[in-house]
Amino acid sequence: SLNGMNAAWMRRKAPHKRRRAILYCHGGGYTSGNLGYSRVLASKLTHVTGCDVLTFEYRLAPEHPYPAALEDAMESYEYLLKKGYPARQILLCGESAGGGLIYALCLKLKELGRPLPCGLVGISPWTDLTSSGASFETNRDVDPSMTRELLTFYAGCYTQTPEDPLCSPLFGDLHGLPPSLLFVGGDEVMLDDTRMLHEKLLQSGCRSKMHIAPERWHAYVLYCLTE
Repeated sequence: SLNGMNAAWMRRKAPHKRRRAILYCHGGGYTSGNLGYSRVLASKLTHVTGCDVLTFEYRLAPEHPYPAALEDAMESYEYLLKKGYPARQILLCGESAGGGLIYALCLKLKELGRPLPCGLVGISPWTDLTSSGASFETNRDVDPSMTRELLTFYAGCYTQTPEDPLCSPLFGDLHGLPPSLLFVGGDEVMLDDTRMLHEKLLQSGCRSKMHIAPERWHAYVLYCLTE
């Protein structure tokens, strides 16, 4: 329990000797998600990387709108630092809303002058709560799971100022952020959330690598498909 917030560790029985950690932020449009769901991917991350993985149940909207999720992410990150994990050995990973949250967390850390993590892995990150990307129209008829209307509803539950960079990190100052690895499905209406983030990261002098999977859908990485 982190000040009343449920959290969970995933560790291998024979971990790497160096103290390395991944902070995993789950998705769910800021309105759903829990440890029962987030521990699944967290366990996979632990298994394949050997790193300790911490995941947590941030407060959910609409009962707990912005900045509740960001405050809880900050609490979890500071907990890792207090436990002795240096920032240079902490990586942030998140999918969908959690993918946007890891970038919002970095912007907040930069604003406060706190040490930044070593890297960011975004899986279909929700970085633009205003839904301004062209892919919301071009992929409207091929995305099997998401619509602009649904995301607008989620965004309204979370914040009344979706253009705020701490809600939509695409609109923030990305200079100085750590390297990014981005995954997104080619059929997503949210494709441009990732594509525009990648382009802005590069324009801001950051390192970023993006993988667009043809004919895949939102957060496809979680399904562990091979074909």
